[in-house]
Amino acid sequence: MRDRVKYIAHKGYSGIYPENTELAFLKAAQAGFDGAETDVHITADGEFILNHDSLVRFADGTELEAEKTDFKTLSSKPLLNKTTDDEVYVCTLRCYLEILRDNSMVCFVEIKSHLNADEIKSLYDLMAEVYDLDKCIVQSFDFENLRLSREYVPTIPIMLTHGMGEKELGYERCFDGGFSIDVDYNMLDKKMIEDFHSRGLEVAVWTVNNADDFNRLKDEDIDYIESDFCYFG
Repeated sequence: MRDRVKYIAHKGYSGIYPENTELAFLKAAQAGFDGAETDVHITADGEFILNHDSLVRFADGTELEAEKTDFKTLSSKPLLNKTTDDEVYVCTLRCYLEILRDNSMVCFVEIKSHLNADEIKSLYDLMAEVYDLDKCIVQSFDFENLRLSREYVPTIPIMLTHGMGEKELGYERCFDGGFSIDVDYNMLDKKMIEDFHSRGLEVAVWTVNNADDFNRLKDEDIDYIESDFCYFG
């Protein structure tokens, strides 16, 4: 059995606070999560921002596409917030990294945009400037993002994000590139765990928002559990 599984706040402490915001990451740190996951898009002018979808939704009911809009416009008005009364704004990757650095947390950085080689370089250079790359795990559904990441920083931890929609592609494609896996927990089985661990690779599961499932999975021989909620402590 490995060391204790690490608990990762999915999009920050997003079950209680507005997802992918500075507030959600600060609250995750206060709650005692080992790390926090976030979703990265690149703006029209090259800023890395955090948002789950390609569309950024605002409190006034408007929407803007992250990749076609400059950062100044995206950060000029508050985001839609259905969870608290706080006024929250678009969070940058730099802000996220600073919060996790200051709290010695693991970064799960999921690349949502399809990035070119220069953009991948900018992403990694920013992470290296602000934090320790060994504490940053980059992941993506986009295999090309992972391939370019491995070319630029051969030693950094990298994970394939793997869900039901990718089941037919198989997780075995990770092995040649030395990619770990962040998998929909409903797809997890003991063979998958053994296949990755036998190669020195890690296994994370997402998104475990049921207390019974969380308590069952924390006793499995896996490395990380992502959840919107705090079921530990």
